[in-house]
Amino acid sequence: MAHPVETELIQLLPRLRRYALSLCKSAVQADDLVQSACLKALAGADGWMQGTRFDAWVFRILRNCWIDELRRSRQHASLDDDETALNLVGERGEEAAMERLSFDEVRRAIDSLPVDQREVLLLVCVEDMAYREAAEVLGIPLGTVMSRLARARQRLSDLTARTG
Repeated sequence: MAHPVETELIQLLPRLRRYALSLCKSAVQADDLVQSACLKALAGADGWMQGTRFDAWVFRILRNCWIDELRRSRQHASLDDDETALNLVGERGEEAAMERLSFDEVRRAIDSLPVDQREVLLLVCVEDMAYREAAEVLGIPLGTVMSRLARARQRLSDLTARTG
């Protein structure tokens, strides 16, 4: 009989791969990243506490693997959170984006977001994590999650206004 962590991990694989693809934009790298995260999750299964969100725990492991890989390859993406760089005021962009763009155009628009905004958008809007859970996965304050999400939505709205 499989260990509960193994069973949970198997069910989580498609979501992990989708998140990994959004981070590194390469299917080969995403597969390697998911494999590394799964190995670490299995090795550290005692670190997960039942009653907590398993997916948030594994997503955090996957993200940490990605950051480690970036550091090893010295291809640092800018993860700075410059609060003044963009105007946070604006309409919510995801509904407008979905109405005006095809799937490929939406994917390209999301891919064009800065990594920090794309991560938050995918965790909250695609993976349906609460802001607090996304903050925990990313290791950032709750307010930072909210501001990055607002900027991502505004950026998507701006992109769709230009192409729609």
